[in-house]
Amino acid sequence: QVQLVESGGGLVQPGGSLRLSCAASGSIFSFNTMAWYRQVPGKEREWVATASSGGSTNYADSVKGRFTISRDNVKNVVHLQMKSLKPEDTAVYYCNAAAVLHQYWGQGTQVTVSS
Repeated sequence: QVQLVESGGGLVQPGGSLRLSCAASGSIFSFNTMAWYRQVPGKEREWVATASSGGSTNYADSVKGRFTISRDNVKNVVHLQMKSLKPEDTAVYYCNAAAVLHQYWGQGTQVTVSS
């Protein structure tokens, strides 16, 4: 089965940086897209960034210029470099990987931005 294992979350002060990582394993050789989402209690899950298999990237307006998504297609690993973090970035961050017929989610990792 496919599993997504996330790491890198934690507590950081405003203006600080964190690097999230997500490693995919299982029977899937590659994914069409890998992405990051985030969610806070009481709100819908929000798309943050996407990296295609061809290397294209897209970002939500709220994180443009601050976050960078990158992926290794061979290792099926995706990273999210988060800089200039703001309190409103506080959320549970989820890794997402999409194949032709299925979509997979990680367990989520907490990111808290606070003084």
